Amino acid sequence: MNPLDRVAGGIRLRLRIQPRAATSEVAGLHGDRLRIRLSAPPVDGAANEALVRFLSEVLGVAPRAVEITAGHGARQKTVHVSGVDPAAAAAALGLPAP
Repeated sequence: MNPLDRVAGGIRLRLRIQPRAATSEVAGLHGDRLRIRLSAPPVDGAANEALVRFLSEVLGVAPRAVEITAGHGARQKTVHVSGVDPAAAAAALGLPAP
């Protein structure tokens, strides 16, 4: 199952987050989710902020276009990204096109 879905106005990503990693990077698939390693700790929302910044850089969108819609306090998150082409996003994240 592809962790990237095409939705109205952008994409939805199902993610598995690994905080306190050595570097922030896309680390492949974890079941039906995309694993992302973040260097930020999961303290006071730092990992969520780092995730928004990381995805905005990788996908080439403004940080305000990235919204965590589920899993704010969990490792498994759902994120909506507005204004991004699904095929371009899949290529940037190393996923098959939706």
